[in-house]
Amino acid sequence: MHESTTVPDLNAFIAGLPKAELHVHHVGSASPRIVAELAGRHAGSTPVPADPALLAEYFVFSDFAHFIQVYLSVVDLIRDAEDVWTLTFEVARELAGQQVRYAELTLTPYSSIVRGIPAPAYCEAVEDARRRARAEFGIELRWCFDIPGEAGLPAADLTLEVATRFRPEGLVSFGLGGPEIGVPREQFAPHFRAARAEGLHSVPHAGESTGPETVWDALTHLGAERIGHGIAAVRDPRLLGYLAECRIPLEVCPTSNVRTRSVPSLAEHPLPRLVAAGVPVTINSDDPPMFATTLNAEYAIAAELLCLDRAGVAELARAGVRASFLDEPGTAALLGEIDTYEMS
Repeated sequence: MHESTTVPDLNAFIAGLPKAELHVHHVGSASPRIVAELAGRHAGSTPVPADPALLAEYFVFSDFAHFIQVYLSVVDLIRDAEDVWTLTFEVARELAGQQVRYAELTLTPYSSIVRGIPAPAYCEAVEDARRRARAEFGIELRWCFDIPGEAGLPAADLTLEVATRFRPEGLVSFGLGGPEIGVPREQFAPHFRAARAEGLHSVPHAGESTGPETVWDALTHLGAERIGHGIAAVRDPRLLGYLAECRIPLEVCPTSNVRTRSVPSLAEHPLPRLVAAGVPVTINSDDPPMFATTLNAEYAIAAELLCLDRAGVAELARAGVRASFLDEPGTAALLGEIDTYEMS
């Protein structure tokens, strides 16, 4: 780190820095307070503890499969449109408190709809929360509708139908999440082709808990414009070169990768090697309360891994804005705000 910048100074700079968040999950962003409240409401029909103090222990994962199991138990707490609205609004509040001006929130409508929430009510709830969040917190939210890969083609069919038939105003992209092992990317190619034909951007997860081959599959079969995680690209020099040359950003979430055991430790995280190879990277929080982190904490981790000073951290924030699907006026305004903040 630049010797004239102390860690407390840099952390304070990060705390006030205007930012974009491009990889954060809707349900995975539920605060312990909200999770505990919902668990108490549904006591007797959920394994999720209703005591916020016990949630920290509940959110310790043995591997990626265990993380998915725990994640889905929290998904099961969202049982009506009011729950959807509350979750969305509270996530916006938390992000705005970290000076996030723009966020692309990953939603998995399938998981709520199969639990009995009608698609129109789901879309209406998130849109109303988006408008309220803009008015009250000054944050712009957009949606990525995500296929839960573990639920297979029926989930993909429904996600595509909701995205195209009930398309909410804030929807900008189409994604694929859940476990990568045993879930071939190629089977979802028709869904991504149809979503892209409707003007949605392609942002699948790939190369998190598997190797570089899933990143190649996401690029080849799904037309990926950004990659969720993508950290396994470091194992393939040809892939690194392709991502760098084609300027395809990776949505990197350092703490998440360690907590799901996709990376052994932060010290071994491949972020520095990705940057050294010229691959565009953005810094994100993924499922922050589940991983005991925040977007600000992820920026601090990235700053340490990359030996960044204030100027370097500000450039990291600009990279997030440039990689986003925010419109040109919004992009220009947010980049200008970052410039002003850095010079202040």
